[in-house]
Parts: sequence; C-alpha cells; structure tokens
Amino acid sequence: MDSKLNRSVIDISICSRSISDQNSSETGKESHEKKFLDKNFTTKRHLKSRHIQLIAIGGSIGTGLFVTIATGLIKGGAAGLLIATVFWTCVMLLLTSAVGEMVVQYPAPSPFVEMAGRCIDEAVECAAGWNFFLMEALYIPFEITAVSSIIDFWRDDYSAAIPISIIIALYTAINVFNVKYFGESEFWLSIGKLILCVGLLFFTLITMCGGNPAHDAFGFRYFKIDPFGSGYVTTGGLGKFEGWLGALFQANFFVVGPEYISMIANEAHYPVRKNLSTCFKTVIWRLCLFYIGGALSVGILIAYNNPTLVAANTAGESSAAASPYVIAMENLNIKVLPDIVNAIILLSALSAGNSYFFCSSRQLYSLSKRGFAPAFFQICTSSGVPIFCILVVIAFACLSFMELGTGGSLTALTYITSICTKSQMLNYLYMGVTYIAFYHACKAQGIDKSTYAYRSWFQPYSAYIVTFFLLVLCGVQGYTVFLPGWWSVEDFIFYYIMIFVNVAIYIFWKVIKRTPFRKSSEVDLVSGLKEIEEYEYEHFKIAEEAQINSDTDSEDYKKKNAKEIFNNVKTWIF
Repeated sequence: MDSKLNRSVIDISICSRSISDQNSSETGKESHEKKFLDKNFTTKRHLKSRHIQLIAIGGSIGTGLFVTIATGLIKGGAAGLLIATVFWTCVMLLLTSAVGEMVVQYPAPSPFVEMAGRCIDEAVECAAGWNFFLMEALYIPFEITAVSSIIDFWRDDYSAAIPISIIIALYTAINVFNVKYFGESEFWLSIGKLILCVGLLFFTLITMCGGNPAHDAFGFRYFKIDPFGSGYVTTGGLGKFEGWLGALFQANFFVVGPEYISMIANEAHYPVRKNLSTCFKTVIWRLCLFYIGGALSVGILIAYNNPTLVAANTAGESSAAASPYVIAMENLNIKVLPDIVNAIILLSALSAGNSYFFCSSRQLYSLSKRGFAPAFFQICTSSGVPIFCILVVIAFACLSFMELGTGGSLTALTYITSICTKSQMLNYLYMGVTYIAFYHACKAQGIDKSTYAYRSWFQPYSAYIVTFFLLVLCGVQGYTVFLPGWWSVEDFIFYYIMIFVNVAIYIFWKVIKRTPFRKSSEVDLVSGLKEIEEYEYEHFKIAEEAQINSDTDSEDYKKKNAKEIFNNVKTWIF
C-alpha cells in the first residue's frame, strides 16, 4: 500500500513539474534557447553502463601498474611486492564494497565526500572535499609529464612543450563539451589498457614456460633470488620488513579504490542504481586480477636487482625504458613488442590524466554546490559541463610546463606531484570513517538496508578493520625521515604536509561556521532520494511505453535489439 502511495506521489510530482516546465518554456523559450551558461543548468546523466564500467577500470589503471611498480619490486623483492599488493588489494576491496553501498543509494555529486558532511561533520566534508580535489588536480601534471617522457622512448630531439601543449588541448576538448564525449573517449582508451593488461599476463605465462627466443623456461627463477629483497634502509630481517613496507607504500600508488566509480555516479544514465551496482560488483574483481597479476608477473619476469632496472628507476625514468616488462623483453631479445607496449602505456597515461581532469572538475563543482567554494563554479553550460571548474583544472594542468625548467622548477614539480600519495591515503581514511558513521546512522534510524540495490560485506567489522589499517599507514608512511641520517626537510614535506593542510582546513571551517558533530539519530538520510527516485521512475515509464508501442516484428526493433545484445556482450567481455 505504501509503495503504491509513493508511486502516486511521484507521478503527481512529475506531472506538476512537467506542467510548470511547459508554462515557463512558453513564456521565456526564446531567451532560454539563447543561453549557453546558466547557474540553473546542472550536470547531465549521459554515462551508460559500458561507459561506467570502462571509466572505473580506466581511471584505476595508469602508468603505475606498468612502470613505477618496479620501485616496489626493487625495495621488497618479488615475494614482498606480491604479498604487499595482495594485502593492499584486500584493503581496497573491503573499502570499495563499503563505499559502494553509500554511492549506489545516494548517487550525488562526489557522494563519499558529501556523506562525510551528512554523517560526521560539515568541517570534515570541507577538508575531505578539498583534499580529494587537490589530489586529483595535482595528478594531472604528473600524467602529462609521464606522457612526454614516454615519447622519449622513440626520440627526444624536440621541446617537451610541444606534447604538453597538445595533451592539455586534447583534455580540454574532451571535457569542455558534452560528458558523453568524455565517456566515449575513456571507453576506447580503457579498452587499450585492458588489452595491455591481459596481453602482459599472457606474455608472462608464455615466456616463463619457454616461449621466448632463447627457449629458456625460467619459471619462478627470480622469485628464488632474495624473495624479499636484500633489505631497505637497514639489513637483515628488519631491512627485509622495511623493504616490504616500501613495496606496500608503492602498492598504495598503483592499486586504487572506489573514487572513480563514485565520481561518475551523478552522471550515470538510467537505470542508475542498477548500473552502479553492477559496476561495483564486477569491476573490483577485474581490478584484482590486474593488480595481483601484475605484481606476480614483474616478479617472474625480472630480478629485483637487475642493473638496468635499478639504474632506470634511480634516474627517475617514467617512460617505458623503466618498465620491468620492457626491460624483460629486451633481456629476452624480443623485438617490436617493446614499441607496442610503450605505445599502449602512452595511451594509459593519457587515459589516466583524462580521468583525473574529469574527476577534479566535478569535485570542484561539488564543493561549490555544497558551499565550500565560490558559487560561480556551479555555472554549467547547456550540455551540463561546469565550465569555470574546467578552467581551474586547466590551470593545474599547466603546472606540467615546469618540466621545462631545471633545478628548482623540476624539483618543485616532482614534490608537487609526489604529495598526492599521502592525499590518497587520507582520502581512503575519510571514506572508512564516513562509512562507519553512515552504518551507525542507518542502525539508529531503523533503516532496512536489505532493500538497497547494493549491500556491503561483513559490516561493520570490515569497515573497522580497513579504517584501522589506513590510520596506521597514514602515520607510518614517511617514517624513514625520522631515522638517524635520513632527515630531509623536502622528504618531510612530501610525506606529511597534506596532514597539516587537512587539519588546517578542518579547524578553519569549524571555527568560522561553528559546525556541530552529527548524532546518528539526526543524520540526514533523506535528501537526494526523491530526485533519484523521480528520475528512475520517469525513465522507467518512458521505457515501458516505448516497449508497449514497439512493433516486435519490425526491422527497426530487430536492429535495436541486436545492437543491445552486441553492447551487452561487449560490456561483459571488456
């Protein structure tokens, strides 16, 4: 009875809204059509299921999985890197499951940040929101400079300003128009990443079994050479443990969590909750395959102390020349394949930077909507693009031109991009604490979560476990600066500045606004539900009417049905 009454209310609401829209359009249609920018415009739900699936994977796989993973191998050895990756992937699995429950139920702009304000404190939301924006925005110049370095694999007789300018223009063109263009670009770029990931797994399997020019079936030979490395910082058992910690911190860089799925939730197309739920259920397992499989592969293909690998990483190479896969191919005297791998790594870096560009612009838009940034950042184009947010992100992308400098400029770029590691750890900590508060709010208000489209695992215990590990790692990451002979002001800033920045933002907002802590029984778990229910029901009615009116024997229907089957198969494959 209640569900029928709710549907009736929604029908009345939709009808009244349609009448209101019709009246307003009749009085001011001509002036509205001439508008390109308007504060009343909002982001649009144009991203379909296949876009969401591939964007989630594409944004989670960057150059780290193919190049900088070598740093973890050097520090922790083959076994150390594998165990560290498995451990961190398990942490991310549990965190992704928890965040998925909130995001699917409340697919708002930047949902995991907004829920921090609803469930904990508005000041926490402010700090978490700006932390996430800075992290995503500063990742952009990192990926742009990585693309420039990757091109050096073939030739370096050009100014780095040329590829940097082209990439910034490309990102701007993709993101300044309708969001569906971003979705399509990420869909195809992400397919390239998936092909590379699967191809490298097969390459590892084939070569280790003797399918190489030398016909050397080396198997797990390199796992037997100091499986946990020779020691990092110190020697002996303690040094091996510290090497494992170094590999764990590196895994934090290339094994990422649910932020990319969450950031596109507000622009997911009907059926929103079904698409997001499917994405959370499937993507995390695919990423497990690639992350753990990648860590296993590099340990099989090359020794942790390979001179070429150590020299390339010591020199700070971010091109394919520092990739353990490419070095292994060259050691096996395999031709052509290194060029192909480098080309796809180039596409991976482009895709990752594109995802950061999108996420940072939408996060700034969300901050403005919630009152934490100037109101003009809410202004969107008629196609739903927050144009002023895009302009700010372009300014961050221009930091990549610092690569053209020498000495201080280049060092500054290195440290600016490096602080993202701590920001990412803090971002995950915010997610864990927010879910715990969300769980207790639902329990205090007697909400039956069995009706949710997506439910998290082993709660609240898994959330407590994840949050505990994240809290410990936030403090431990960077411990080497406090060891005798290891102190460095630059390293201290790299490891801990974002903690001080977050605390400062929190205190500033707390003092200025005098925000209260939320009681579980008073947490707002209603706002936003009406809008998403109306959207879902409205599109359900449209789809239902289209189904009723369609002629199942017509050629158009058969073509449409065949296209839908093809898209479903394509989604499952990729």
